[in-house]
Amino acid sequence: MTLLQPTLHSCEHRRLGGRKKTSFFFFVFFFFLLLSTGVRAKDTISSVHQHELSADFYAKTCPQVDNIVGSVTSQRHKTLPASGPATIRLFFHDCFVQGCDGSILLEAGAEGKVERQMFENRNLGTEGFDTVNLAKAAVEKICPGLVSCADILAIAARDFVHLAGGPYYAVKKGRKDSKYSPSLAGLPTIVRVNLPRANSTITELIALFAAKGLTTTDLVALSGAHTIGFSHCDQFVSRLYSGSTIEAPAMEPRLLQALRLQCPRTGGNADVVVPLDVVTPFEFDNEYYEGIGKGLGVLATDQALGLDRRTETIVREMATDKGKFFAAFEAGMERLGGIRVKKGKKGKSEGIVEGI
Repeated sequence: MTLLQPTLHSCEHRRLGGRKKTSFFFFVFFFFLLLSTGVRAKDTISSVHQHELSADFYAKTCPQVDNIVGSVTSQRHKTLPASGPATIRLFFHDCFVQGCDGSILLEAGAEGKVERQMFENRNLGTEGFDTVNLAKAAVEKICPGLVSCADILAIAARDFVHLAGGPYYAVKKGRKDSKYSPSLAGLPTIVRVNLPRANSTITELIALFAAKGLTTTDLVALSGAHTIGFSHCDQFVSRLYSGSTIEAPAMEPRLLQALRLQCPRTGGNADVVVPLDVVTPFEFDNEYYEGIGKGLGVLATDQALGLDRRTETIVREMATDKGKFFAAFEAGMERLGGIRVKKGKKGKSEGIVEGI
């Protein structure tokens, strides 16, 4: 295990080389020109990895923390909209690997690679990392050494959901930042087995979410964040040319045609990204679920949610009732944000590394 020393105003701690800025070559929306415009699995919640947090954790020490972070996220939403989906995805990746501890934000020093440099995290947008660092710097000016990067990430993710038209919910706080980076020998496996893949089966996804204390409804609801999500071609290009299978169900023919033009079988631009909700890609709504019912799911896993008997009913409910989707999403985000929260000497408190 390698001890990483934090800097006061940054959540990255250490830096190894420069970062490549993600280029967002957005999907050409000529697709719109081509369009004329179940038994549910039992939901059980495991409390094994859940820890008590509080919405008023900083009520006495930094009561304005939500407003401070909000001043950063609102500006980023206006000037760099890609910051929203990038930050929400960052929050998910942080919580699913080792818990919600800010470890995804760490950059490596001479000791070696860290979580964010693993293959599965290669497409995480730098807009998310930059947003958290800007918010951390703003918080430090008012409340120095008090608020964890993990909490700032959770608040920022909520803000971007709301700024895009989604629900505003109270973020429970009290997370501690990770003070360790796992040894490089085990890190690739830790990351790989704890994150869903674009070609995961529904059975695999349900099992992965259950291992985190999340239900099948949480799986479907949290997948709804794809309503403002984007994906690189490599996450679904094989589906465009392999034909329909159970694992890669059929895609709406006109969408398939449009995606093939953007994502050739070989030799495509690795920086091209396409929206996962091709109808309202910048609005946090339930159109993502409606699209699944029409064969408009871009990722095979998204489309499969609407076909598997354990999830199809939930998808239909959320497609027809935005309020039900929002309520389920809020509940899912609260449970997601409580996964394996660091306590005591397992983490560093208020931005300061504790003694070993």
